Amino acid sequence: MTSALHTSALTSLPLLARGKVRDNYAVGDDRILMVASDRISAFDVIMGEPIPGKGVLLTQMALFWFEQLGPKGLNICPIHLTGDAPESVVSPNEVAQVKGRSMLVKRLKPIPVEAVVRGYLAGSGWKEYQESRSVCGVKLPESLKNASQLPEPIYTPAAKAAVGEHDENITFEQTVAMIGADLATRIRDISLQLYKAARDIAATKGIIIADTKFEFGLDADGALVLMDEVLTPDSSRYWPAESYAEGANPPSYDKQFLRDWLETALVNGKPWDKTPPAPRLPREVIDKTAAKYEEAMKKLMA
Repeated sequence: MTSALHTSALTSLPLLARGKVRDNYAVGDDRILMVASDRISAFDVIMGEPIPGKGVLLTQMALFWFEQLGPKGLNICPIHLTGDAPESVVSPNEVAQVKGRSMLVKRLKPIPVEAVVRGYLAGSGWKEYQESRSVCGVKLPESLKNASQLPEPIYTPAAKAAVGEHDENITFEQTVAMIGADLATRIRDISLQLYKAARDIAATKGIIIADTKFEFGLDADGALVLMDEVLTPDSSRYWPAESYAEGANPPSYDKQFLRDWLETALVNGKPWDKTPPAPRLPREVIDKTAAKYEEAMKKLMA
């Protein structure tokens, strides 16, 4: 994959928003065309350089998981796909920008909670555990290490932040205060069910899904619908099972490689402070990050 799409430029549809990765366009008042660009973000900052082919890989992986978990598969909950071809709603000269990297989805009322599920202790969860032996208010056993598998997956929600700002870990009780007990409980229970099902499917492919985040919206009838991307390396921590060991970060299929490089990157001779602008990515980091995403998709769909 050599060509890269940093930012889509469709003129046949009105632009609704540009996120960290996706450009969303209105299709009438009831549908959205989601175009996955090749942008990549880390620490909630969008990098200046794209990762060629990343948007196509993300979209194909998300479609794989929607099929596994949605009405055509385990039918855990409704999903936002309309079933219509994205190419059908743009002008012919714009098809190349959307082909393979887009989803035509129902327009929903988004819920401002990132539904995070952790099956292993890693990342910000590991940092918090070292200080308090808990993650987002969930108490955990004393003897866990970095990358330890948890006795049971835990739900650790986050409040969604605007582009360029950091999502904030919150407790389940805080989500109840935000959206009500019934909706908060349904999101928690469905998220745990989705994670466990995906974890088991991935395990048969030699992949550990250490943690992931889901997003939900409400349709016009008030039904809870799984939306946005799902179980991609952008929203999940993918580890190869064969090299997993407790006590250290396993080599991952996701953007952890990029995060690790950024932790050592210098801007004007000083460590990067994780605010824009991001350090310029060298070709080696771009190529290795692209290879990680490709390896994950090949292994998942083998």
